[in-house]
Amino acid sequence: MAVVIVGAGMAGVQTAVALREQGYQGSLVLLGAERHPPYDRPPLSKDVLLGRAEHSRFEIDFARLGIELALGRRALSVDLEARLLKTDAGDLGFEQLVLATGAAPIALPGQPESAFLLRTHDDAVALKAALRPGTRVAVVGAGWIGAEAATVARQLDCEVTVVEAAPSPLAGALPAELGERTRAWYEAAGVRLLTGAAVSGIAPDAVLLTDGSRVPADVVVVGIGARPDNGWLAGSGIALDDRGAIATDARLRAGGIPGVYAVGDCASFPSARYGRRLAVHHWDNALQGARVVAANLLGGELAYDPVPYFWSEQFGHMVQVAGHWDAGDEWVARGEDAVLWLREGKLVALLAVDRPRDLAQGRKLIDSGARLDVARATDPAIPLKSALS
Repeated sequence: MAVVIVGAGMAGVQTAVALREQGYQGSLVLLGAERHPPYDRPPLSKDVLLGRAEHSRFEIDFARLGIELALGRRALSVDLEARLLKTDAGDLGFEQLVLATGAAPIALPGQPESAFLLRTHDDAVALKAALRPGTRVAVVGAGWIGAEAATVARQLDCEVTVVEAAPSPLAGALPAELGERTRAWYEAAGVRLLTGAAVSGIAPDAVLLTDGSRVPADVVVVGIGARPDNGWLAGSGIALDDRGAIATDARLRAGGIPGVYAVGDCASFPSARYGRRLAVHHWDNALQGARVVAANLLGGELAYDPVPYFWSEQFGHMVQVAGHWDAGDEWVARGEDAVLWLREGKLVALLAVDRPRDLAQGRKLIDSGARLDVARATDPAIPLKSALS
């Protein structure tokens, strides 16, 4: 049995490793568009930019594991009937295929090449060279990516302005009232935050706003989100959802096609837990999904329905989120540093700032479908695990 994995990020690498750990002994090819050895992405925006590390390569002996690395090769299309993957360096035959191409950052319309996106190792190296003390940095977007980029730029003694089109930080990720709570973090860090400020263009020395004003900038970083990197699948017969993610079934089979799986940022999956299809663009999803894909490639029938989890380090705070909420869910504050989302009394999601114990306990409670006594759960002095109804 020949397995080809398209994508050498966390999801692809961990699928390959899990296959070997679970006893697969056949041919295994890991295809990556970049020439760099496979690496972890989160440290790029932290350790690599700050100069604490030169790279974030996975400490994995691929040769010892019998994983063939096909680096610097980009997938162009796939012929499911012929079981053939077409790449820019020739065709690869497969018996089973794993799609793990991740997500690509969204650029502004007409964005010049001088503006930085942050996804690859080369992006991080180039941006690191540009972030010098006193450099005027404009970050477009006050979401998770933008806040982390602004945090690092300030740590490097740059003059930082963050420009956000929405009325509050983290718009779309959190309710406005919760996003507003982070505004004080920008001020305390010495970062200028402009909300309700839409960008009309980027000049050589400034970001131009639609109201006619200019934000002087020597360096511009664009962090307005990412979309699944699936354009190359057009015409393949592999179904995409309305957001462009590969629509898998509960066992992470791409469109339910036998022998074809999708995992990580490029895919969405049906969640019985939340009653909807989820696309989770975070490290933990790539890691957990890889183990399920490996098991199912080897004949398993595991359903994938995790409690989504992610974290963001910004302005000296650790922000952690577990679960998923919808607009109709009730949310209540747990002191000043945590928020709980409830659905019919059950905990479905949790936001915790600098409260790792709340996050750990809440994640377990969400997984178990626990009902909470709201009066006790909202008292931060009472452990969450002791607040069951």
